[in-house]
Amino acid sequence: MNFSNKVVLVTGGSRGIGAAISEAFAKRGAKVAINYHNNDQRAIDCLESLQGTGHHIFKADIADEAACATLVDKVVDRYGRIDILINNAGIHEKHPIDEVDYENWNRIFHETLNTNLLAPARLMFLVSAKMMSQGGGRIVNISSRGAFRGEPDQPAYGASKAGLNALSQSLAQKLAPYGIYIGVVAPGFVETDMVKDLLDSPAGELIRGQSPFKRVARPEEVAYTALFLASDEATWNSGAIIDVNGASYLRT
Repeated sequence: MNFSNKVVLVTGGSRGIGAAISEAFAKRGAKVAINYHNNDQRAIDCLESLQGTGHHIFKADIADEAACATLVDKVVDRYGRIDILINNAGIHEKHPIDEVDYENWNRIFHETLNTNLLAPARLMFLVSAKMMSQGGGRIVNISSRGAFRGEPDQPAYGASKAGLNALSQSLAQKLAPYGIYIGVVAPGFVETDMVKDLLDSPAGELIRGQSPFKRVARPEEVAYTALFLASDEATWNSGAIIDVNGASYLRT
């Protein structure tokens, strides 16, 4: 897969899965616009590690409506276009219904849905308008197996990802006549720095045991699937949701 001179906007692109996606596109010739929220040094380190040239970092809190519009405008001002949007940024917080109070239940739902569902919806609206004028593009949304299997301890997260799946498929149909193709990656547990302590704890063995391969995904494995869905070869996969969970959860 060759993405020479393609402009790729990756939200949450400086760490974890996002950093692996940024690296994968950079290796294949793309110009990567890395969106990040608040860790300047991590974003700089990610930028400096990328192969090729033309990459740039864009600090923005995509949970803010105005910031989404400003982010897209800044990327277009710098590059003149956006060929590929990767909606990767997301949050999760435990809030079992039998343990939290009403105030925190509502707060966590509001914050999670805003970042995981409404922010991608805003960015898809803004970026698709640019793509329509330039003759098409690709959008890849990072979802989760939690959208299908349920998330008992973090139901807002599961609900947000289920909503993202439905939104992606709705817009895959609507935007197809404009040459805009949309795919979804639904990972299971992924080995990132954010969960290292958990994987190193006694719970790690149980988590790895969810897959018959007895391990969790590497960020690069999720990134490769995002590459495929963003490629010209995957045109007929528009609207597809690809599981990347090592057979830890099988849908029928």
